[in-house]
Amino acid sequence: MSRADILIVGSGAAGLTAALNLAERFHVTVLAKGALNEGSTAWAQGGIAAVLEPGDTFDSHIEDTMIAGAGLNDRATVEFVVERAPAAIERLQKLGVPFAQENDVLHLTREGGHSHRRIVHVADATGWAVQEALQRAAEAHPNITLVPDQVAIDLATSRHEERYSGAGHVWGVYALDRRTGRVEAHVARATILATGGAGRTYLFSTAPRGATGDGIAMAWRAGARVSNMEFMQFHPTCLYHLEVKNFLITEAVRGEGGRLINPSTGKRFMSEYDAERMELAPRDVVARAIDAEIKRYGLDYVHLDISHQPPDFVRAHFPNIHEKLIGLGIDMTKEPIPVVPAQHYTCGGIMVDRDGRTDLPGLYAAGECTQSGLHGANRLASNSLLECFVFGEAAAAHIADCWDELPAPPAIRAWDESRVTDSDEEVVIKQNWTEIRRFMWNYVGIVRTTKRLQRAANRIRMMTDEVGDYYGHFRVTPDLIELRNLLQTAELIVKSALHRKESRGLHYTLDYPETDTEAVDTILVP
Repeated sequence: MSRADILIVGSGAAGLTAALNLAERFHVTVLAKGALNEGSTAWAQGGIAAVLEPGDTFDSHIEDTMIAGAGLNDRATVEFVVERAPAAIERLQKLGVPFAQENDVLHLTREGGHSHRRIVHVADATGWAVQEALQRAAEAHPNITLVPDQVAIDLATSRHEERYSGAGHVWGVYALDRRTGRVEAHVARATILATGGAGRTYLFSTAPRGATGDGIAMAWRAGARVSNMEFMQFHPTCLYHLEVKNFLITEAVRGEGGRLINPSTGKRFMSEYDAERMELAPRDVVARAIDAEIKRYGLDYVHLDISHQPPDFVRAHFPNIHEKLIGLGIDMTKEPIPVVPAQHYTCGGIMVDRDGRTDLPGLYAAGECTQSGLHGANRLASNSLLECFVFGEAAAAHIADCWDELPAPPAIRAWDESRVTDSDEEVVIKQNWTEIRRFMWNYVGIVRTTKRLQRAANRIRMMTDEVGDYYGHFRVTPDLIELRNLLQTAELIVKSALHRKESRGLHYTLDYPETDTEAVDTILVP
């Protein structure tokens, strides 16, 4: 059993920002599910949105965010995040993030849905640079303990106290140590979930393998409300390649002039779907357009073409993408890139307030595992890393301010595995994992119908019994823990999607194609 002042589950932008903000006063333990840099942050190519250009305003960034979110955003939260963006960029620069510059000022790029150039970036690998800078600072700090290979299973709550209580307080987590195979309790006075999204619920996803909705599922099982899980963002342009499953072709390729072409007709097709904004329409519009072309013409993919731009321009703006594609035999300076939409971002999640507090005492959350009110029905490009910095800091500030009011943890029971045995049927996990991802892609994807959603709900019901039985009888493994969370997350997505009787933002259903006049969050109560 390990004890810390504060426990953070997740070692990406949100988790490490919170850790660095707390470590001056407290001992912080950060658990990572695999290696410390394996989360979504390191994969973020695009950049970070902030008002830095002369002529741009907070109001404009707020308005762009509200428009993308289809009116479902909480305006006060949007203002809160947007106004803190420039300071967040400044802190990252101090940590050594080498943002691209031109004539000694930050080079800003533009992405779909933004009315100004306001994306700071490190070429096309911003996330990797941010992850490296935060991790370097965390590793150097004596008050931060970073523990890789810890697969969180469940929150330790009042029900796990040696003197059982129904108070619902969170005292840390139980996690499986991949190296020893043992389950340890990690106990703390305050816990922050920064576990990322749930992209791996889907067959095609740009998310890393570990994005299995762990924090969302754990918080739900512990009694926290979850909101807006029907809003799954599909990135319009993921590389279509049989060996490379989740390589993202950043939005900025379209921002710098990339065109979408139907490979069978040779025609640029966005004019049929959004003549005014074309390839710079918000992601949901572009993803639905590509999905429609693929279905209408029986295609496997469409083409994204930037070969009309000078080769030096393309190589300078997209060095990593260019290099990766050359390795796969595609030269983006001379030929188009085959792309398909793929799940990209989870807009819903654990409900939090502007201090990062969840419904459960002692439990905070930040980043993609939350629904803070920032994104509404669709996330605006490059607002995601920004949310991690702002809410990582907000949660840390609230914990520090209220430290004396947070009770010290009581004695917590050790993990009990006296009634389980080692599994003899690993194939069950693999089969269920594949099945979930396939039916979620086919039935709960970019375009939905009530009948498809009900089919998915039926499959989830059957599998819940099967996985529950398996979980009850066998010793936990990383794959079993993830499968349990994937299934729980899938159920929350389907339940939310069935609840929404309209099309709004990322939730598009053929049975209710109109948008209601009033925007209402979907809130699920355990």
